[in-house]
Amino acid sequence: MSKSKSGAPGVGNAMIFSAGLGTRFKPWTDKHPKALALVNGKSLLQRNLEYLQQFGISNVIVNVHHFAEQVVEAIKNNDGWGSNVIISDETDKVLETGGGLLKAKDLFVPDQRFITCNVDILTDLDIGELIHFHETRRPLISFGVTDRKTSRYFLFDDHDRLCGWRNTRTGEERIEVPGDVLIEKAYSCVVVFEYDVFRLMPMTGKFSLTDVYLDLAKEHLILGYDHSGDQLVDVGKPESVDIAEKIFP
Repeated sequence: MSKSKSGAPGVGNAMIFSAGLGTRFKPWTDKHPKALALVNGKSLLQRNLEYLQQFGISNVIVNVHHFAEQVVEAIKNNDGWGSNVIISDETDKVLETGGGLLKAKDLFVPDQRFITCNVDILTDLDIGELIHFHETRRPLISFGVTDRKTSRYFLFDDHDRLCGWRNTRTGEERIEVPGDVLIEKAYSCVVVFEYDVFRLMPMTGKFSLTDVYLDLAKEHLILGYDHSGDQLVDVGKPESVDIAEKIFP
């Protein structure tokens, strides 16, 4: 992550989603949480905490479920790798990204926008530039997207507005804002939220952020920030570690 970084003013804190079962990352996740899987000697969690620190974000919520005690112990033993880490405990029930965010509501700085990212995504997306885009365009939510190949895409109009979602493998599609031309973009899992999202979320319990975005897209402006050309690796499977180690020293 050697790009020059701009700061991230106006952000209260961040959340790293770290509670998943990591079923694609077996056999490591039979005995460990994916968050502690190593890339060139650093855990995915450490790398994401240090990534946020590059933009002045050091107050970070981390949710835990699978082998939660290992994550908590690693954070304690390493003094949060330089960040002030607050644990959101989901040991009773994994809530997915949307439910996990809602459960952590009271841990965020009230009425301040915030950042979320996923522990198994490594990227050099410039969060300062993402926030500048967000402040200029003034949506409820902005998230990073690229033109990389995947099977699940968010769909945007030519003004970057989120209109729907498509799974090209199953043919499933959901269009909330109809348009003549809808552009497929792949989700980068780095997101800027206005705090109002907590008031507007229509669900409770276990649910995905994808559902939040799509449910809110018809009535609220949600934008995709295209950062194609930046580095991004989904460290979702053990074989992706080799790819990540070539890019992130």
